[in-house]
Amino acid sequence: MKIYTKTGDDGTTGLYFGGRVAKSSPLIELNGAVDEAQALLGWARALSAPAQRINELLITMERDLWVLMAEVATSGENRHKLKPGASLVTGEMISRLESEIDLLSGEIEMPKEFAVPGESELSAALDVARTVIRRAERLAVAYALEDSLVVMYLNRLSDLAWTMARWAEGPNHRTVHSGN
Repeated sequence: MKIYTKTGDDGTTGLYFGGRVAKSSPLIELNGAVDEAQALLGWARALSAPAQRINELLITMERDLWVLMAEVATSGENRHKLKPGASLVTGEMISRLESEIDLLSGEIEMPKEFAVPGESELSAALDVARTVIRRAERLAVAYALEDSLVVMYLNRLSDLAWTMARWAEGPNHRTVHSGN
């Protein structure tokens, strides 16, 4: 199977469930930022230990972004075809992020000042991912998908990436009751 289709040579790209839009369209710009964020989360995962709890969490986040990108890449007339949790962001996906934020933040002492990125390679990668997620969130707000949880999901995802970065900074930042 060839990777190239040549269908995008005219400056357009295909949408989920059909249709084409310019590669410069706001929704493709949004999906491009989400794609970057997903790749950066993958980079962070590559820096984490396979058995580390954060590794599995990152895989889940990366898979969730596929769902989000499918929703964004669907035209308005085809939104009825989206499937919750498979191609449509759900409230449960957001609740899962909130639960993880609460769990991780319960294990660390939260900074009282601005965090300076770069304590470790993993925390730095998570901070870079967070900034790209925030950019995707700003683009999503500007694009304004109707009846969508995309903006809320991206907002919580960036909060989780920030919390994970602080968690990854190491035991000096954890509280005594964390068990680690």
